[in-house]
Amino acid sequence: METFLSAIVSEVQAGGNSLLVTIKIAVLPIAKVFTMCFLGFVMASKYVNILPASGRKLLNGLVFSLLLPCLIFSQLGQTITLEKMLKWWFIPANVVLASISGSLIGLIVAIIVRPPYPFFKFTIVQIGIGNIGNVPLVLIAALCRDELNPFGDAEKCSTDGIAYISFGQWVGAIILYTYVYAMLAPPPEGTFDIKDQRIPVKNLLKDSTPAHVPLLVQEVASTYPDASKKEGTKGFLVYWYEKLKLKQIFQPPIVASVLAMILGATPFLRRLVFTPDAPLFFFTDSCIMLGEAMIPCILLALGGNLVEGPGSSKLGLRTTAAIIFARLVLVPPAGLGIVMLADKLGFLPPDDKMFRFVLLLQHSMPTSVLSSAVATLRGCGRDSAAILFWVHIFAVVSMAGWFILYFRILF
Repeated sequence: METFLSAIVSEVQAGGNSLLVTIKIAVLPIAKVFTMCFLGFVMASKYVNILPASGRKLLNGLVFSLLLPCLIFSQLGQTITLEKMLKWWFIPANVVLASISGSLIGLIVAIIVRPPYPFFKFTIVQIGIGNIGNVPLVLIAALCRDELNPFGDAEKCSTDGIAYISFGQWVGAIILYTYVYAMLAPPPEGTFDIKDQRIPVKNLLKDSTPAHVPLLVQEVASTYPDASKKEGTKGFLVYWYEKLKLKQIFQPPIVASVLAMILGATPFLRRLVFTPDAPLFFFTDSCIMLGEAMIPCILLALGGNLVEGPGSSKLGLRTTAAIIFARLVLVPPAGLGIVMLADKLGFLPPDDKMFRFVLLLQHSMPTSVLSSAVATLRGCGRDSAAILFWVHIFAVVSMAGWFILYFRILF
């Protein structure tokens, strides 16, 4: 009897210690991220003002155009092969499924809450589209730096995690600049700020012709016989270039992802660029050094952006609270179900805990930061910034809770 009781006590103590270790592993990366964001907040405050709005804009541009592409190119290129691309097919599929499931939840919430006009589709997008790039990269880097991380070797943990996340970013960019761009189209009034009478609305006459049309249009005849044909071809290409938003889709991080996949999947080019003793490895090594600066820079910029507060939004408390609750509490369980079902069906690589953790991260993140850029293009950037502020504040708590659950399931 004494042996039996002592065994039970030791098992309970071990379970308690295991839970404490899990909580520590889950909370520490988020605490590190929050600390660095807070430093950016202090540096951008009016009392210090080392990182003003103009400085944050330049820092964001540097991160987006140079540091993040360098990180993606170096980490994804060194890891990816043609065999792994076929094995990792569910990562981009998971991004699509995350957008679909999140948008369906957003649709249900929008029907129940009834956001103010014209923010119905806006509410769906803010719930359905999560951050699959910047925040997961930061969290993986912070997690793998800890010696207690459950994924083993810190270098392999970081390289694999960044490669998995980078492999799904190109799909996320296409979704942002097609689906999200279309969903955030202005209402028929021409603006989301429908109470502002100073902003002109489309002015049409009774016969649906524009109010301001030049009476005489001077056309210059071309001296080249094939000019009309060339202009027609050029106009066709320009039309589809604008229609498909190719300029917005092919952003530097996406170009870096595609380039890394092409070079990494081609054996000859891989040996030429990504092998440590390769003649062009100096370029990859330079990208590695630049990529290491991405994490602190983006966190300082994110923290600095929070200094401006939630701003003035017309969404109202009820809609804002519904978006936060749905994005951080309702969407992750749906994602957990999708990942567990995919695992049961054999779609995921066996015994790869990091692969499954990254898939779960794609469902558990706050609203995408890049969706705010698209919202700004469509005229609702101020309202999107307010949502981003509150979602990221509450995500500090929600992500810690989901991390604890994921670690308990995976390990």
